[in-house]
Amino acid sequence: MNAYEKLLSNNKSWATKTVEAAPDYFRNLAIQNPEFLWIGCSDSRVPANQITGTHPGEIFVHRNIANLVIHTDVNLLSVLEYAVVHLKVKHVIVCGHYGCGGIKAAMTNHDFKQVLNMWLRNIKDVYRLHRHELEAIADPGKREDRLTELNVQEQVLHLAKTSIIQRAWQFTQSPELHGWVYGLSDGILNPVFRLGPDSPLDSLYRYDDMKVDG
Repeated sequence: MNAYEKLLSNNKSWATKTVEAAPDYFRNLAIQNPEFLWIGCSDSRVPANQITGTHPGEIFVHRNIANLVIHTDVNLLSVLEYAVVHLKVKHVIVCGHYGCGGIKAAMTNHDFKQVLNMWLRNIKDVYRLHRHELEAIADPGKREDRLTELNVQEQVLHLAKTSIIQRAWQFTQSPELHGWVYGLSDGILNPVFRLGPDSPLDSLYRYDDMKVDG
């Protein structure tokens, strides 16, 4: 059996067992009403539902390398707008993880070729912003962990700078923005940053003529 055929076989087995245990399981998924948007890393070791103990339909998910929020990423912005405007999520979580390959790569001077270089440069920018703090950390592993935390913090700030979030904050007083880091070694989620509708934001990034959607 080929590797992909095993996935299909596993799926059939899972679907059968799921219906046996809960006959209405798939009918109940006809409408999704998630309270959370999860912006996580593409790393296969960090599955949102499993590590939060939630079920399908409870978390709306977007994933990319090193859980970045980039203002030219139409994929991410479309997910954010749909989640905030149409699904009306109450919380947006940016979740990084210790031991992230993207963070490790961005801390080197290795040439990863054009596309990855462009992507990783966003993490290098985070390092540059916090260079003084990071280079005061002698232990390379601890420095990497701290960059992981600071990267999550910066991505939450990037969310707050979008008109999508600012419009929602002005007219609905939600969602709250959270920055978490997941520990691969212990399975624990570590909250490191939070912003809400009343959090301060540099006036340079504030919109002063927001109008309600529609």
